Amino acid sequence: MIKTFSKIYIAGHKGMVGKACWRKLENLGYSNLISINSKQLDLRNQKKVYSFIKKEKPDVIIDAAAKVGGILANNNYPYQFLMENMQIQNNLISAAHELNVKKFIFLGSSCIYPKMSQQPIKEEFLLTSSLEESNQWYAIAKIAGVKLVESIRNQYNKDFVSLMPTNLYGPGDNYDLKTSHVLPALLRKFKEAIQNNSKEVIIWGTGKPLREFLHVDDLAKAVLLSVENKLPNSIYNVGSGEEISIKNLGLMISRIIGFDGKINFDQTKPDGTPRKLLDSSKIKSLGFKNRISLEQGIISTLKYI
Repeated sequence: MIKTFSKIYIAGHKGMVGKACWRKLENLGYSNLISINSKQLDLRNQKKVYSFIKKEKPDVIIDAAAKVGGILANNNYPYQFLMENMQIQNNLISAAHELNVKKFIFLGSSCIYPKMSQQPIKEEFLLTSSLEESNQWYAIAKIAGVKLVESIRNQYNKDFVSLMPTNLYGPGDNYDLKTSHVLPALLRKFKEAIQNNSKEVIIWGTGKPLREFLHVDDLAKAVLLSVENKLPNSIYNVGSGEEISIKNLGLMISRIIGFDGKINFDQTKPDGTPRKLLDSSKIKSLGFKNRISLEQGIISTLKYI
């Protein structure tokens, strides 16, 4: 049983997800949270990761560490996205297993599912068809992590679980246009258009793809649920259950931020997966419920920026 004094190691504590998990746990009285920055511990180094876990003896590990990015970054750095993510997760998972950490929570991504998957996407649709080419490198690494967690549960009956969130956004996001995901990229584009008095904002692709978004603070609630309970399955989707086209997302941000110029679409750029709506009924049946609407989340994120 995990208590508020249990030692919880959050890997990737400086990232958007790690910070949200830290805030949530700290606000609820968890007083023994630990972290270490990347300069002190390179999670790609197996020996050093093992030594750190052996020394600290955490009761719980939350793996929010990853090399992440949007379509452009995945296309430009396929080796790094595949290799570095496998190194990070494999080192953490193997150390947790070998050193008998009580609970391990692996955070993945909805990009693990097939490009043309039946909608909404259920957990069992994993590996039923081919991936979206533009982010296959990251997806394959995360699939390996999901299967490692599943294998440890099946073979050793350990309390390891994978959470697959939909597209995340919120405080601490990445706004670099070369490496960011669609929502933070659009927030930056529209914000800069206002600042520069621009009359046009250009959005990649056709604007037709549908996306589901979840505020990172809502994901932290799912992580908390996983910390405080032994969940019966090895993998859970975590989403809002609502989707919006990229075009309508741009229009929403435009209205919220007060941009009155023109929105154009660069159709020479890729759309990515045409639709990606998760079926999150399994985790919702266990008590998870997202609270932050997309509009509320965008408004609060803009204030944070």
